[in-house]
Amino acid sequence: MQVYEAISVGLYMLLMLGIGVYSYKKSTANSEEFLIGGRKLGAAVTALSAGAADMSGWLLMGLPGAMYFTGLSSAWIAIGLTIGAFLNYILVAPRLRIYTEIAQNAITLPVFFENRYKDKKHLLKLTSSLFILIFFTLYTSAGMVSGGKLFESAFGMDYLTGVFATGLVVVIYTFLGGFLAVSLTDFVQGTIMVLALVIVPIVVIFEIGGIGEAISSIESKGSQYLNLFTGTSWVGIVSLLAWGLGYFGQPHILVRFMAIDNPKDLVKARNIGISWMVLTVSGALIIGLVGISYLLKFDQATMLKFDQNNREAETIFIYFSRVLFHPLVSGFLLSAILAAVMSTISSQLLVTSSSLTEDIYKAFIQPDADTKKMLWVSRASVLLVAVVALLLSLTPKDSILNLVGNAWAGFGAAFGPLVLLSLLYKKSSLEGAFVGMLVGGITVLAWVYFEHPYKEVYELIPGFIFSFASHVLVSSFTYKPQVEIDSEYDEVQKINKYL
Repeated sequence: MQVYEAISVGLYMLLMLGIGVYSYKKSTANSEEFLIGGRKLGAAVTALSAGAADMSGWLLMGLPGAMYFTGLSSAWIAIGLTIGAFLNYILVAPRLRIYTEIAQNAITLPVFFENRYKDKKHLLKLTSSLFILIFFTLYTSAGMVSGGKLFESAFGMDYLTGVFATGLVVVIYTFLGGFLAVSLTDFVQGTIMVLALVIVPIVVIFEIGGIGEAISSIESKGSQYLNLFTGTSWVGIVSLLAWGLGYFGQPHILVRFMAIDNPKDLVKARNIGISWMVLTVSGALIIGLVGISYLLKFDQATMLKFDQNNREAETIFIYFSRVLFHPLVSGFLLSAILAAVMSTISSQLLVTSSSLTEDIYKAFIQPDADTKKMLWVSRASVLLVAVVALLLSLTPKDSILNLVGNAWAGFGAAFGPLVLLSLLYKKSSLEGAFVGMLVGGITVLAWVYFEHPYKEVYELIPGFIFSFASHVLVSSFTYKPQVEIDSEYDEVQKINKYL
């Protein structure tokens, strides 16, 4: 790693640690502040924090690499995710923010499920907590693997050193500052990501000689690169679009909506968040596409290497960062990849620790624990989850994309229909919620780990459909009007109309 790049990356990591120290002093009086920031987030921090927590390293590596390798047909996943994120802001965000406060001020998703359905047997809380612990520990491990491989491929460092460096910085600022630290670092990381993904494609297009020149040279390599439908099938397109369904069930994104100060600010947050998303995914797609033109014109040796290995093609952003910019600037741009990785890891760490603290320790081990003890249990949970994820990342047994895709599908199928129906369907019952959640999670696991002829279909699709259908079916037989539950539901819908 060059000296200037080391300086830029080092300054970035020091900034993250500084935010952790600041947050430690400002917002860690109790576990509610540590886990959800006391519901004090503004619109901009909510939007960029949700976006940065969502978009991991695949945004700056996987997506440009896929675009370079297959062309416009790789854009379907970006289209699906953008539509899903927009619908999440419309259908879920305001109602969830209102409902979690009305339902006895729930600060985690499992607690909300329990309070929404008045589940005295704790079935929903315990089951959803177990899903979070399993899927998010794997998800966090995938993030650490991304960090290790980034340091290995971009900076020439040992993989294990990269894993430890990434994990250590994230754990320190999450341990110190909790939700506020995670949200503020996400805001900074989201800003770095959008700047990088706007600057790089503009400079590349300028170097090529303009958009027209870029398109002409891409066409000279093959017209399929500019066709949305070439290189894929209708099943493939639907599977990529279906990634957008996952948004309704992602705890690390939904908790941002729960933490905003004023529900009315969610409209502003939506406008900022979707604008950020359009800019970042468009920039990532353009980098991969114009990379074809640039390499064809200036560096055919690198093009040959990328064409032979799609894993190599995933480093196209790193390539441009170093070829076109001063090392000090390239260090900043490489920090954008690290930002994408760290923002996702920290969010997942915090949600998993909140599940251990609020949904398991407080509910089943020590219900009368005081606020100071709960705060330290929260911090201890961050360390525990981080250690397990770190151990799993030392010898990764699957690709990053597969780990992320399976966890995304697991949450989307188990929690997505449940979140939607709990907020939008008055006749949703406790029994329907429980069965739907189990069916969704089990379907995803079965689809992934058992052999069958439909592997091309993304597991989120059958998981979501079966979960939704079983939830509605069981609710139709078991729903009984209850004054307290129905009045809370009606109050949420009434308030939502005036936002």
